[in-house]
Order: sequence, then C-alpha cells, then structure tokens
Amino acid sequence: MDINQILGYAGALLIGVVLGLIGGGGSILTVPILVYLLFINPVTATAYSLFVVGVSSLVGALRNIQKGLVDFRTAIVFAIPAFIAVYIARKYLVPAIPEVIFSVGDFDLTNNIAIMLFFALVMLVASVSMIRNKREDNGEETEVSYNYPLIIVEGVLVGLITGIVGAGGGFLIIPALVLLAKLPMKKAVATSLLIIAIKSLIGFLGDVQNLDIDWTFLLIFTGLSVVGIFIGIYLSNFIEGKKLKKGFGWFVLVMGIYIIYKELTM
Repeated sequence: MDINQILGYAGALLIGVVLGLIGGGGSILTVPILVYLLFINPVTATAYSLFVVGVSSLVGALRNIQKGLVDFRTAIVFAIPAFIAVYIARKYLVPAIPEVIFSVGDFDLTNNIAIMLFFALVMLVASVSMIRNKREDNGEETEVSYNYPLIIVEGVLVGLITGIVGAGGGFLIIPALVLLAKLPMKKAVATSLLIIAIKSLIGFLGDVQNLDIDWTFLLIFTGLSVVGIFIGIYLSNFIEGKKLKKGFGWFVLVMGIYIIYKELTM
C-alpha cells in the first residue's frame, strides 16, 4: 500500500469525522479524495461518492429516527422528485456527456474536466453557505406547511446536482426545508439526512448498470467513513460543531479554487 492509498483511506475516516462533528459537509471531500489521492476516474468517483454519502447519511438518519427528529411526510414530498432526478442524471445524463465537449485552441474540455469544474463550483457555493452560517435554531415548534411547487422544483434541482457531482446537497436541502416546509432547524437537519440517503443510494443504482464497481474497495472506504461518523459524534461532546463549520467552510473554499486551477492548468 503506497502513501496515496494510506492518505486516501485516512481521508475516508476524515469524511465520517466531519459528518459526525458538524452534521454535514464531509461528503464534499469524497470526490476530491477519490480523484486526486486514489486516482479514480471522476465519473466513477462521483458514483462511489453517492454510495459513501448514502450509507453514511443512512447511519445518521437511523440515529435521528430513534430520537424522533425526522419528519417523514416532508422527507417523502421532497425526496420523490429528488430521487427521480438523481436516477435520471446517473442513468442517462452522465453517460451521455461526450468525451470532448468542446475545444479552444490546444485546450479540450473533456467530460472528466467538466465534471470536476462543476463539482468545484458546487464546493464554492457550499463553502459560502458554511462560512455565513447565519441560520439559528430557536427550538420552537412551528406548524409545518408545504409550498409544493417550490419543493418539487428544489427537489429536482438538488437531485440533478447530486447526480452529476455525487455530493449530498445538504447545504441546499436544509434551507429549503426551513423556508419551504417551515421545519425547525434540528428537524430540517435530521430530515435532510434521510432525503440524502434515499436519493444518493437510488442514484447509485443507476450506476450499477453502467459501471464496473470495485465492491471490495468501495465497502472498505465506506466502512472507514461510517467508523469516522461515530468518532465525530463522540468528539462532538467536547468540540462545538458550529465553531468548526466556518473553518471547514474556508477549507472547502480553498479546495474548490484549487480544483479549478488544477483542472484548467493540467
């Protein structure tokens, strides 16, 4: 096992620790770790990321269900358009992207570069969301209401983004649940994990039919991530996740800029 593999597996553990500590964000690291440390093709990396994100989120969701924090009706309303969109994206849209999208002089925008650039853009948006982090939970129970058209549109949008880049999209789902379904913050975070788990795993099913999956590697990587979640949950008893979130947001911002630079100068 070379140094890159060791760092890659350590990164899998880190993904889980971040998820356990701040309740999200760790999945945004999955694709860069798979691509730049373990040299996995970006299309395959986004597929693997869906599985890792799905299983990790499911672990967190089951924990929140036990605490009674998951709003199942909201999850169903949001998840149905989201998982339809993510399945279509993985099954039909991603395989349809041409190997070379366009050329300018000596530069060819390949499908791999395009996916990484789009992923970097999502990282930049996510980082701003984490850095600003102005939402507060006042703990009050408000009557849940539904703006169905907007929830469906948001679900489709999140599903498409998840399908293309393999990230969970919690930074988009949580504000939508707070603003469009009027859920309290704690319930929004808990419910988002169930939505992420469902749509990520269903999206991955679209890849099983298109890609040759290395199940041994994927299960080891995912297992380390799940172990990391429990470490993160334990550490959260001593470290306040909210304080870490802003610092992690700056890290994600730098990583997003680095990916754009790396992909455009290769």
